[in-house]
Amino acid sequence: MAGDQPSEPSVRIGDVSGSTFAVGSHAHAESHHHGGAGEPADSELLKAVRELRADLERVRSTEGTVALDEALAETEAEITRTGQAGPTRRERLRQLLDDSQALLGVLASAGAVAGLLGM
Repeated sequence: MAGDQPSEPSVRIGDVSGSTFAVGSHAHAESHHHGGAGEPADSELLKAVRELRADLERVRSTEGTVALDEALAETEAEITRTGQAGPTRRERLRQLLDDSQALLGVLASAGAVAGLLGM
């Protein structure tokens, strides 16, 4: 009779997207989650930051553009390293872009970064 036999152990695995796990006595799992398909989570922001930095090379350098470029370089490095720009970094960029309103009208790339920062 089927009811007299011990039941087989069962394992149920639900949705594991975004998860990392290993099974076995010598298993090892390592995770480096950033975003979908190997892209950093802030891939659009990273692209916009790079475009704005390239555009800044074509305008006359001022104290404001130098500060903005430095902040953009730091943002680029952070996104490349961690996959995203932290809230403090985003706020700093918002502040610098707000101080450089003239750039927003002249450089489309500045507008793109501002849009991605919710300005």
